[in-house]
Amino acid sequence: MSTKPRRNAGTPRASATDGTPRARRIAVVGAGMAGITAARTLAQAGHEVLLLDKHHSPGGRMSTRLTEFGGFDHGAQFFTVTDERFKAALALHPELIAQWQVPTVRLLDTLGQALASANPIEKARWVGVRGMNELLRQWALPLANGSLNASSHYHAQVVGIERDALHPKQWQLRCAGAAGAQQVIGGLDRVLLAMPAPQALALLRASAVAPAWVTALDAVQTAPCWTLMLAFAQAAPGGAEPFGPPWHAASSDHHRIRWVARENSKPGRAAIERWTVQASPQWSAEHLEDDAERVKAKLLKGFAEVTGIRAEPTLAQVHRWRYAQTQRALGQPFLYDAAAGLGLCGDWCLGHRVENAFVSGLELALAAT
Repeated sequence: MSTKPRRNAGTPRASATDGTPRARRIAVVGAGMAGITAARTLAQAGHEVLLLDKHHSPGGRMSTRLTEFGGFDHGAQFFTVTDERFKAALALHPELIAQWQVPTVRLLDTLGQALASANPIEKARWVGVRGMNELLRQWALPLANGSLNASSHYHAQVVGIERDALHPKQWQLRCAGAAGAQQVIGGLDRVLLAMPAPQALALLRASAVAPAWVTALDAVQTAPCWTLMLAFAQAAPGGAEPFGPPWHAASSDHHRIRWVARENSKPGRAAIERWTVQASPQWSAEHLEDDAERVKAKLLKGFAEVTGIRAEPTLAQVHRWRYAQTQRALGQPFLYDAAAGLGLCGDWCLGHRVENAFVSGLELALAAT
């Protein structure tokens, strides 16, 4: 981003004379599943799309943490597919995903010593080949490489939405970047926010826009999640002695641990023994502001209790997701004000699954076209 304020001001376009919808200049804020889906849909419909995200790459909670020992899906662990539109979109590039064919056991006590039998997998579980972020990384490429009428702006945190100074019927965004850089992007016919509900609510309040949505957004509840990532380079793949439990993924009733998964059991992943551990929503909320090292130590203890793995990890990292899982959804696919040119989407509109985010982003884009 530039180090000086800059305006990219578009001029209002005349309506098409043949009755077809005119092309619009649309900003999509957030490059997770909902944002990427909305941006691609709008760009493919002929609109000029600007995709913005405060992070360095697309993914959101479909991110993969890369380390010298292999990757960790430290957000979404897998996704399921029931919506026919989602199925059709995935079928365009089947090489990007693969089935993760492992049953999930349930740890019934706090020490992981009582197991529920592994149930047959009711729905196919899918993961990105080489990492959960692979799907969105590839889906985002046409938005940046010139093959669509679109542009991508990373390290761009939107801090304000306001009416364009030159064209009051349009919008402009105030963005903050690295090292105090600032930017103003104007001439926008539509602004669509594809971000967690609490962040969207804070931005709308700070910008004094869309006050009618405040009550609906206040009702949405999301829970945080602390995630622990562990690598055990000393565990030789295919060794004579098995390392750790006989299962690869488990939900847990442990007071700290809600989910554990062996990353190297996923297709297309490095063979080094790696585990992703996700804390329960309640424990994560209680320890949300704790020091990362303290959280790491407590989750390591819980991991050892539920898996029986007490070896010293070669790598141990934690990541805090402030808005990890929807506890109370909006109850509709999106919010959109056609007269104002503002919209909101995200998995939190319908639930907490990857597919919910896809459907929300798609349906908002169709409404805004």
